Amino acid sequence: MAKADQAAPDGVVDTDRGNAKDRPAGIDGWDDGGRAGSGLKGAELIQALVKILPNAPGVYRMLNDKGDVLYVGKARSLKKRVTAYAQGRGHTNRIAGMVRATTNMEFVTTRTETEALLLEANLIKRLRPRFNVLMRDDKSFPYILLTEDGLPSGIYKHRGARSRKGSYFGPFASAQAVDRTINSLQRAFLLRTCTDSMYESRTRPCLLYQIKRCAAPCTGEVSDGDYAAMVAEAKDFLSGRSQKVKAAMSGAMQEASEALDFERAAIYRDRLAALSHVQSHQGINPNTVEEADVFAIHQEGGMSCIQVFFFRTGQNWGNRAYFPKADASLSPAEILEAFLSQFYDDKPCPRQILISEAVSEQDLLSEALSLRAGHKVAINVPKRGEKRDLMDHALINAKDAHNRRLAETSTQASLLKGFADVFGLERAPRRIEVYDNSHIMGTNAVGCMIVAGPDGFVKNQYRKFNIKSKDLTPGDDFGMMREVIQRRFSRLVKEHGLPQPDDTGADAPDDGEDKLDTAVPVWPDVLLIDGGQGQLSSVRAALDDLDLADSVAVIGVAKGVDRDAGRERFFSAGRKAFSLPPRDPVLYFVQRMRDEAHRFAIGTHRARRKKEMTANPLDEIAGIGPARKRSLLHHFGTAKAVSRAGIEDLRSVEGISEAMAQLIYDHFHEDAAG
Repeated sequence: MAKADQAAPDGVVDTDRGNAKDRPAGIDGWDDGGRAGSGLKGAELIQALVKILPNAPGVYRMLNDKGDVLYVGKARSLKKRVTAYAQGRGHTNRIAGMVRATTNMEFVTTRTETEALLLEANLIKRLRPRFNVLMRDDKSFPYILLTEDGLPSGIYKHRGARSRKGSYFGPFASAQAVDRTINSLQRAFLLRTCTDSMYESRTRPCLLYQIKRCAAPCTGEVSDGDYAAMVAEAKDFLSGRSQKVKAAMSGAMQEASEALDFERAAIYRDRLAALSHVQSHQGINPNTVEEADVFAIHQEGGMSCIQVFFFRTGQNWGNRAYFPKADASLSPAEILEAFLSQFYDDKPCPRQILISEAVSEQDLLSEALSLRAGHKVAINVPKRGEKRDLMDHALINAKDAHNRRLAETSTQASLLKGFADVFGLERAPRRIEVYDNSHIMGTNAVGCMIVAGPDGFVKNQYRKFNIKSKDLTPGDDFGMMREVIQRRFSRLVKEHGLPQPDDTGADAPDDGEDKLDTAVPVWPDVLLIDGGQGQLSSVRAALDDLDLADSVAVIGVAKGVDRDAGRERFFSAGRKAFSLPPRDPVLYFVQRMRDEAHRFAIGTHRARRKKEMTANPLDEIAGIGPARKRSLLHHFGTAKAVSRAGIEDLRSVEGISEAMAQLIYDHFHEDAAG
């Protein structure tokens, strides 16, 4: 069972300041090393700073002339570590380029090197410096939650902060793994999955009770004691005591069978089958590894893949592949070491970590993770036995995932180059934004943006826009598109300023950085609009209003004759509309992006429409909770009848005071009151 995350140790600065240029000098204990106007940079600046640095542990940051953080590092001795940069000998291209670009440095001292390591990981994840090893995919992991907040326990999938009281089990590698496990646990333990408000409003069992997925504690179909026993069994199973639970169920089934209670015996038989189904879908279930994370790294062709397997309570709870951004000159051990410290910055740490490569500061990393987790964390490189078998299996998966990503990246790179050739761009785009609208006769109108880059679709940067303008004619696609573009780029300018030449990485110096860097920049190279000349004109007008007309290429793609796929017409400024050959790979690429935007827009529109259709007017009234809503609906039958009721009728409902009756009446008669 995973406990709540431990707070950072004393002395570690938990900061989220963004770029240094947005932060006043000297804040949070940071010393500004380079003095404004000193004129020094690179090795000369570092040599001047060495003279005033303490021989103490701490963290340093290297910044460029714009105030952007280039690198965050920690040191046992700040003076000795920074001196190495000033010597200028034996540096790799990456380090040499970093030193040349440095115009300022900032420092903070810590009490121990362990605290420095924790602070370094914290800052790297928040500031994402260009020259550090960076985690590219840092989505939160899902957990299983057994609630313990007064009502009978429910079982749920959970992400994010653990603010709800209960027991958390995980992490699971994917939401699908959690859904599959909960589905089987429902059949095994008959626990409820409904919301608290639904639980409190039930007057008869729901369908899940009928299909033997819930014991229906909401209507008293099971006693409190029996339901609590089921919850305890589920907790035991998720805590690793699965054999104990299965033995108890098997004994109960045998006992019922001997008593000729075959219906009860069949219930236990089905519950046992459900538990077996959970374990059969977990692949490897080790006998000697109770709780561990397994990290295996494979490096080839300038790209690294780290495969992570999660083992909890002796069960395999899935795996996930990571592709950290790292310079090609770094060894697998160096990348793995940097990755580990960032990985556990906001995640609970198991008692054992198995790694495929020995790292240089293994003991320090173990000490830092133990301090953060609040329990002993052992880091080992397995050499033999079952642990070595697990590592070999992880290495095979790392290599397979690496080869798949390398093939996908190469294919995507060729498609982006072909896209640039077809549409006359100066270089292959690093960020393509695709826009589409969705509505039904102007109702529930939404605009959506998807993003594609060197790694394919970047789903964590998708955006949706609820159309807000009251001046638009219902169904005005041109006006909706103009509103979306205005809102999107107004915010982009506000948060990041006007685009600079290096915002897309086009003019970045050749300083030895990883040539396979597929990071997606903030500013788009291309806007791909689902529509013809009308939508294109709306977009360009919106960009003109923001003085951004020359900052980004805009391309419209419209369905061709009979709206058949393959006969699309393309529109761009200064060029006549044209089509691509039916089998052109770039055409398929554009179709795939347009279809993804269409899928996202349709899904967003349907979700908004469904929410509006199922909304209850009573939910909008402050102070109306599940109990009062249930009383009102039982008394009047429908929310519409409640809206027509007088104050005296409302006061006659159980649980509705005079003040609450007046509040409800005023909510539905505010126009008349005005």
